[in-house]
Amino acid sequence: MAKTATAHARLTPEIKKEAEDILNNLGISISSAYEMFYRQIIVHGGIPFEMRIPNQKTRQAMQEARDGVGEKYDTVEEMFHDLKIP
Repeated sequence: MAKTATAHARLTPEIKKEAEDILNNLGISISSAYEMFYRQIIVHGGIPFEMRIPNQKTRQAMQEARDGVGEKYDTVEEMFHDLKIP
């Protein structure tokens, strides 16, 4: 069996650069990152993270978070109190 194989992927340049910058900061090569991802696919028997289409309420909350809209708290305790989490 061959010791290596080649995989090719097409990515948007911005995504590629951002991911490569993070991997470089972690000291992980692109090849190692691909192999880790492939190994996780094998271990999980599929994509190693949940993939769902968010509903309208979730999409709205995500957009509000991106836009900086919504509740703001000075402490985690204030947020938990507002959410009624003990």
